[in-house]
Amino acid sequence: METNAPYMRAVDKALLEIGRACATGSVIRDRDILHGYASDESEASATMPEAVVRVQNTAEVAAVLRSANKHSVPVTPRAGGTSRVGGSVPSPGSIVLSVENMEEIKGVERDDHLAVVEPGVITGALHRTVEAEGLFYPPDPNSLDSCRIGGNIGANAAGPRTYKYGVTSDYVLGLEAVTAEGTILQLGRRTAKGVAGYDLTSLLVGSEGTLAVVTEATLRLIPRPEEICTLMVFLPDHAAIAKAVHLSLTRRLTPRCVELLDSVALEILRPQAGLHIPTGARAMLLVELDGSSEDIERDLEKCGETMFQAGALDVLVAKNQAERARLWAGRRELSYSLRRAANHKLSEDVVVPRSQMAPLLDHCQRLAESESIVVPTYGHAGDGNLHVNFLWDNPDQRPNVDRAIHGLFTKVLELGGTISGEHGIGVLKAPYLPMEQSAHVLSLQRQIKAVFDPKGILNPGKIFSPDSPPHHGGC
Repeated sequence: METNAPYMRAVDKALLEIGRACATGSVIRDRDILHGYASDESEASATMPEAVVRVQNTAEVAAVLRSANKHSVPVTPRAGGTSRVGGSVPSPGSIVLSVENMEEIKGVERDDHLAVVEPGVITGALHRTVEAEGLFYPPDPNSLDSCRIGGNIGANAAGPRTYKYGVTSDYVLGLEAVTAEGTILQLGRRTAKGVAGYDLTSLLVGSEGTLAVVTEATLRLIPRPEEICTLMVFLPDHAAIAKAVHLSLTRRLTPRCVELLDSVALEILRPQAGLHIPTGARAMLLVELDGSSEDIERDLEKCGETMFQAGALDVLVAKNQAERARLWAGRRELSYSLRRAANHKLSEDVVVPRSQMAPLLDHCQRLAESESIVVPTYGHAGDGNLHVNFLWDNPDQRPNVDRAIHGLFTKVLELGGTISGEHGIGVLKAPYLPMEQSAHVLSLQRQIKAVFDPKGILNPGKIFSPDSPPHHGGC
């Protein structure tokens, strides 16, 4: 949106009204502070917002949206700012509506296996709180110690434990949310079952802040597993990955995590892993089992046998927390390790059927060779969700990277997959969405957006974009 003088007067009027409705100090226009809200953890180009409003409660959220809608000022909702696709990068001329101070866990109800939380709650803090009560909230995005529940709901976040336990949408029973016009909605339920009317709760999960702003979530919990053990498995090639997952299923094993590193990612990790990696290893799996005390030993033995049957060169086992943390450390830091390996890095989050992982991994290496870039891949082998990274040093190689990304998405769709598994579409993948979805499907979604947000003020530019060449912003 062009920041001309009439528009800036509209912004000033909206912020004046917002300042009156919200707690003192909620409206921030200091440019040094605004700079921290101009970007997220993606490579999308930073955009300075006109202001940030740090809200404290639902009433303030409603007041912000009513005033912004009245004056046609765009609003960018923000929780932890950990989006990998530019989902929380402000649109030009917008106000950032930050829910970071709405961080209360309102209750953990052991009898009903529920937690009621505000959107600013850090995911890792929720994990620790409910586990102290003998309960378990399974979704575990890699950024769990910095991402927040509001953002997890917006992107339908997942993580390594998806293989066994599913994604965020499987645990959201109900939501309190505010529409662009400032209407407060109570959606969903507190019960295990419920089919009253359209499932608007599920519609909001994964909508990336484009339909409404979540102010409270009722989350389903399950009993905390009694025991956990972790295995690190070294394999001779990519084909052994799919074989290992297939054999696990046929032997009635359901690990809670099956994480993979391809040969390129493994080579980058090798110098800093602090582990002996067999010379012939060309892939690695990190497998985690959980369950009752009486079952875990049996499953551990069965899993080890299965990995060797799939061709494993070596299997390391960690049973206590310290050993588990050591095995997981490299995987948790892998994205940052890859960033240090080259001047420039882009990461794409895609999913294919499990049976198609090896063909996709091989295709990624062909792309690397044809475009003269480095393409390490890691991700969640259990559900076919791969994080394909593009590394390069010379800025002149950027057209090669763009061709490789387009080639990746084309192959993913040919293999029956999808261009986003857990990061959402945001602004970076918006130009590619028509590759996967028809014009009729996109039109229907735009109509739904218009019902919730008639003026289009909520997170404009995210998910849908006008026809334009793909552009990922800065590096």
